[in-house]
Amino acid sequence: MEKITVTVELSKNNYSAYIDLLPGCVSTGKAFEELKSNMEEAVNFHLETSREFGDDISPAFDSDFELVFKFDTTSLLQHYRGIFTNSALSRLTGINQRQLQRYASGESKPRPAQVEKISNAFHSIGKELMVVEL
Repeated sequence: MEKITVTVELSKNNYSAYIDLLPGCVSTGKAFEELKSNMEEAVNFHLETSREFGDDISPAFDSDFELVFKFDTTSLLQHYRGIFTNSALSRLTGINQRQLQRYASGESKPRPAQVEKISNAFHSIGKELMVVEL
């Protein structure tokens, strides 16, 4: 199954997303779940319309595909700010709280190594939660 990257950005009022492999295919939503649903609709409509008009479509869409939503660091940290404190993220990533706040506010952009630490921390939490049962 082909994985299609959807780039997600968080603004003051909503989420927006686009797919590089489908130029012009964009969507928005007030909440992330709404964005995901809207993006799936937008992709299906875009592909249907493109095929109807004979537009070129990336071969990635010739068979089954899965949309994978990729946040930039600032948007990811803003999205989870009500769930994870900078203190907790600092313990998980080894990045100091002040620097995490700079990333979350967009004041500074993390180096690739820092992005990897943040990504690994979120993935580690996700893996841990996947095996927990109540």
